[in-house]
Amino acid sequence: MESLFFRMAIYLLVGLLGATIGSFLNVCIYRMPRSQSIVTPRSRCPNCGAPIAFYDNIPILSYFILKGRCRSCHAGISLKYPLVELLNAGAYILIFYEFGPTSSALFYAIFFSMLLVISVIDLEFRIIPDRLSLTGIALGLLSSFLTVRISPLQSFLGIIVGGGFLYIVAFLYEKIAHKEGMGGGDIKLIAMIGAFLGWQCLPFVILISSFFGAFIGITVILLTKRDMKFAIPFGPFLSFSAILYLFVGPSLIHWYLGLGH
Repeated sequence: MESLFFRMAIYLLVGLLGATIGSFLNVCIYRMPRSQSIVTPRSRCPNCGAPIAFYDNIPILSYFILKGRCRSCHAGISLKYPLVELLNAGAYILIFYEFGPTSSALFYAIFFSMLLVISVIDLEFRIIPDRLSLTGIALGLLSSFLTVRISPLQSFLGIIVGGGFLYIVAFLYEKIAHKEGMGGGDIKLIAMIGAFLGWQCLPFVILISSFFGAFIGITVILLTKRDMKFAIPFGPFLSFSAILYLFVGPSLIHWYLGLGH
């Protein structure tokens, strides 16, 4: 009983840490695309500019306590804010459950948080900030020296093969179709994913992200009656596929290969 209580307390603390960091991620999501400092000034209402008091900045809970409105100007607060905090908290708990109190868990928590920021920014602004993806590439390579999940060589090949493959695909598409098909941000993002997960993740990530990207894209076009040239950001699909690989990718690959025997 005591052991169960202790484990639950640990998971609760990990979730609280994830939610708290999620609150900071919201700052990054709002300020990075606007080229603002993520350090100063302190958090403010984007509508009236009033500083947000510490008791109104409790992750997840404050949104419901304030009924989704700013205390000063009563403007609506986007549901995106508590969702980011909740997603980050849940992911941290799952990562801790899967990898335990290890350096792998630390780096994968950072990996998830960066992918979450990248995905939301890409959905809103159709850009992937270089300072996120390039920093992620460096951190992914560093993690390969401090964890046992992948070797530095696998990480390095993940950067070269991932980024290089998508660059070649984008280059050929632009030459054939005479228009840009994939932005440089996506190329750097797949290089970042390769850095954290190794080159062996790339077929899975590219296949799954392409499948879901095409499925969602066609569905949106049919539902909204948009032109077939309508483009949706690819970053969130790459990020989703990377996290899927992190948790179940190797198992799915082994299961699939086992069907042939």
